[in-house]
Amino acid sequence: MKKTTVFLIIITLVFGLLAACQPKVSEESNAEAKAGKASSDHPLAGKKVALIMQINLGTFSAQYIEGVKEQVESFGGKVQVFTSEGDLAKMSSNLDAAINQKFDGILIDHGTKEALQSGVEKAKEQGIPVVVFDADVESEGVTVLEQGDRKMAEQTLNKLSEELGGKGEIVKIWVAGFAPMERRQAAYKEFLEQNPDIKEVAAFGAATQNTALDTQAQMEAILKQYPNKGDIDAVWAAWDEFAKGAVRAIEAAGRDEIKVYGIDMSDEDLQIIQKEGSPWVASAAVDPKDIGRVQVRFLYQKLAGEETPATVKLEPVFIEQDQLPEEAVTTDQLHEHVDGWGASEQGYNEELKELEASFTE
Repeated sequence: MKKTTVFLIIITLVFGLLAACQPKVSEESNAEAKAGKASSDHPLAGKKVALIMQINLGTFSAQYIEGVKEQVESFGGKVQVFTSEGDLAKMSSNLDAAINQKFDGILIDHGTKEALQSGVEKAKEQGIPVVVFDADVESEGVTVLEQGDRKMAEQTLNKLSEELGGKGEIVKIWVAGFAPMERRQAAYKEFLEQNPDIKEVAAFGAATQNTALDTQAQMEAILKQYPNKGDIDAVWAAWDEFAKGAVRAIEAAGRDEIKVYGIDMSDEDLQIIQKEGSPWVASAAVDPKDIGRVQVRFLYQKLAGEETPATVKLEPVFIEQDQLPEEAVTTDQLHEHVDGWGASEQGYNEELKELEASFTE
C-alpha cells in the first residue's frame, strides 16, 4: 500500500473519531433552545401562575387542572397548584402565600367571598392580575367565570320531567356553600314550583374528601327507606361526584327503574354513562379542560394590560346517553358525537395565538 493512501486512511479515521466524540444536540435540547428564544422574544412568555383551589377532588378537577397547565405551558409559563382540601381558612392562606411569592398571575377555583375578598384586593394592590372560576367574588378589574349553572340545571331537570311525563317522586343531591351550587338550587326551586306533580321525597349531600363514596352510603340508606318500585323515579345530582355515588348505590340495590340526571362531565363519568344499562342517562356540562384553558387566556389578556369583562359565561352542552357510541370514548373525543363540546375559542386573541405559535413552531 502506498504511503499516501495510508496517510489518507489515518486522517479519515481521526476525523471520524473526533466527530463521534462531539456532543449531540437532542430534539429536546433544540426544543428548550427554541422555548428559551421565545421566552426572551415575547413579554408574555415565562410567566409564573398560581392556581388556588378550594377542593381538588375527582376526575373533573383533575381534567380542569390539566386544561390550566396545558394552556399556561403552551404560552411558555409554569403553574403551581395550591390545594386547600375544602378548608376555606387554608385557601385564604394559600392566596396570601401566592401573593407573597410574587406570582405573575393568580387563578382561583371556587371559594367564598368571605375567604377570598381580602386576598384578591391585596393582589390587585401589588399589580397581580386575578381571574376567578365559580366563586362569588366582586372586585373591579377581576374577571369571574361561570359555567351557565342555571341553564345546566334547567336542561337536566326539563329532561327529567319529560321522561317522567311531568309526574313522579325524585331525590335531590346538592350541597350549599358553593356559588355554582346556589345558582343550580335557584333553578331547582323554580322547577319544583312550576311542576307541582314532581315531588321531592328526599334531599341530601355533602362535599367531603370522599364525596362519591359518602354519597353512595347515603343513597343506599334512602333506597332502604323507599324500598318499593315507584317510591323513587329519578335522582337529580347537582355535581358529578354526587351522580357517581348515586349510580353505584342504585346498581348495587338492583333498582334499575331509577334514572340519574347529573351535572358536569369527565372521562370517568363517560365510562359510567356508557356502561350498558347505566342509570345515569343525561348530564349537562362544560368541558373541564376548556374551563381551565379559557380561564388562563383571560389571565394572559390581563397580563398584556388588556381590559377583560367582569363576568364570562361558559356555554354548557347537554349530553344524553343515547347520543354516545357503543365503544368507549373520552372527553377529548366527545365532540365527534355531541355538537358544541370542547375546543372553545373563548378568550383567544391574536397576540395569544402568536405567543402560543412561538412555542409550537
